[in-house]
Amino acid sequence: MRMRFGTFMAPFHAPEHNPTLSLEQDLDLIEHMDRLGFDEAWIGEHHSAGSEIIASPEIFIASAAARTKNIKLGTGVVSLPYHNPLWTAERMVLLDHLTRGRIMLGVGPGALPTDAAMLGLEPQEMRPLLHEYMQIVMQLLTTDEPVNYSSDRLTLKDARLHLRPYSEPLFDIAVAAVASPSGAKLAGQYGAGVLSLGATVAVGMDVLAHHWTIQEEVAAKHGQVADREKWRLVGLMHLAETEEEARRDVEYGITQWFRYFQNVAAFPQMAVEGGDIDEMVNFVNGGLGVVGTPDQAIAQIEELIEQSNGGFGAYLQLAHNWANPQATKKSWELFARHVMPRFQGAGSSLVGAAERAEKRRPELAEKQLIAVDEATARYEAEREDIVLA
Repeated sequence: MRMRFGTFMAPFHAPEHNPTLSLEQDLDLIEHMDRLGFDEAWIGEHHSAGSEIIASPEIFIASAAARTKNIKLGTGVVSLPYHNPLWTAERMVLLDHLTRGRIMLGVGPGALPTDAAMLGLEPQEMRPLLHEYMQIVMQLLTTDEPVNYSSDRLTLKDARLHLRPYSEPLFDIAVAAVASPSGAKLAGQYGAGVLSLGATVAVGMDVLAHHWTIQEEVAAKHGQVADREKWRLVGLMHLAETEEEARRDVEYGITQWFRYFQNVAAFPQMAVEGGDIDEMVNFVNGGLGVVGTPDQAIAQIEELIEQSNGGFGAYLQLAHNWANPQATKKSWELFARHVMPRFQGAGSSLVGAAERAEKRRPELAEKQLIAVDEATARYEAEREDIVLA
């Protein structure tokens, strides 16, 4: 498989930073990725806690789509329990038309309990609501059958899509998963992909292959096909020419990111350890991700391929703002230049051409010298004939 690469952009910004400039920085990064040839960007939805400041991935995607040409843009994710599923499907179909098929739908239960609390939702309600609303969304997107649904939170009567999707047969759909099997089960039920957000944390890596087994089993039960091309793993990286340089770069913002997960976000599945910057970087490099070089990035992805027991379709870097914008852009450029070709085969023919040329160089160089000597001798002979004449 040609592996795809991209980002999962929550995003994460220091609360004291200018939010308008932070959002502009996010858009600028996606433009940069589009120029570098990245495949996908998934945009988050959050409403509290101060750091993840995009409230509507759909609105952000509409802005990003106008600035880019090729990169596909997905919701990472729409927290379905927060929304009327009919309007969610309608908005995605509209984006599908506006982007000419560059849209992807990612769904999840909602990561921040502080978001759900404002809607009067308890954590134990989220996954059952996700399953109920996912069924409605899929029926709307894949059939013309009217939807009728009633609960204490929502009523739908003969609900249908006003506009059918642009993509044929349908845009990509993926379900978020951290460590539990629920995301893999839901993806298998509808033949959707999986966004493995916790793929590089210890518990996530331990269950990667198990998650795939669950998805395959559930897909077979529902007459679906589990497709590894649709499996996306999310991890953490910041790259530089040397590990020492990468470590210096992340002094800019890694502490704020760690403190957010340690002290602010009630999201224990993403528990991280580290009291100072060295401990934080060492924790990342202990298996969570890479603060280092492109070679370290290649090794990390190869390890994930092995852990997945068969491979996956895409690797997405979590956008974290550990480094300043300039160093961040350089990191993405290094990844595109040195890491992506290793898993996409883009440079294999060039490497082969160089190896063949190197192998024949002595032989061909000798022939080239002989040819030059012969040409010189002919010239001298012609010149002598002219003088004698």
